[in-house]
Amino acid sequence: MSEHQKIHPVHDVEAPQQPSTPLVSRNMSKSENGDPENVAHPPFPQRTLPTMQQSKPPKKRRSCCCKFFCWTISILLILILAIGITVGILFLAFRPKIPKYSVDELRVTQFDLSNNNSLSVTFNLTITARNPNKKIGIYYRGGSHISAWYNDTKLCEGSLPKFYQGHRNTTVLSIPLSGETNNATGLQSSLQQQLQQTGSVPLHLRAKQPVRIKLGKLKLFRITFRVRCRIVVDSLTDNSSIRIRSSSCKFRLRL
Repeated sequence: MSEHQKIHPVHDVEAPQQPSTPLVSRNMSKSENGDPENVAHPPFPQRTLPTMQQSKPPKKRRSCCCKFFCWTISILLILILAIGITVGILFLAFRPKIPKYSVDELRVTQFDLSNNNSLSVTFNLTITARNPNKKIGIYYRGGSHISAWYNDTKLCEGSLPKFYQGHRNTTVLSIPLSGETNNATGLQSSLQQQLQQTGSVPLHLRAKQPVRIKLGKLKLFRITFRVRCRIVVDSLTDNSSIRIRSSSCKFRLRL
């Protein structure tokens, strides 16, 4: 009788191997902290990133100021340009010319030194005003003033009449001037010395005349004519024929 064949188990290499001895004995007590599988681990600390502050929108003050400044400059430039164009058109249309004035005659009706050393003076001036413009008229208004001076001393004063001077018109004005100067002993001696040395006396006339200019049918705003004249006479004797040796006038316009 044949021997029974013994069957030996073959170790499966691919089968998972179980450890022969447990890592933790079954009889050993669990850790004080409990089962590591069931222990709740504290959450990992989250790293807080610094939040970026939102930048505020830029203020609009500067832009508003720049816009206002640009608009103001633009408006001023437009106004200046419009005024320049208007003045140019008016100049080409009316061709304005400066009025001319001349002193034609000076008559001394009074030139007396009284006992109290005051000098009383009365002049009668003859002035010719010429308007050379073809399309411009001049309204001479009230409030005018004219005075006669010797050096820095005012001898007499008066005013011009109110009248209208038309186109290319020449008007002759007779203007009385009167005045009184106190403590005029030195003035009298200075005049006599001037006559002896040069045989003439220089006088200055200062006139201020408010006017309104008329362009066609349009009346402009009120302006002021300022006239300065220098005349040289041969004497200042009252009630005598006084000859004017030289006369020159300067004209200025003031708005």
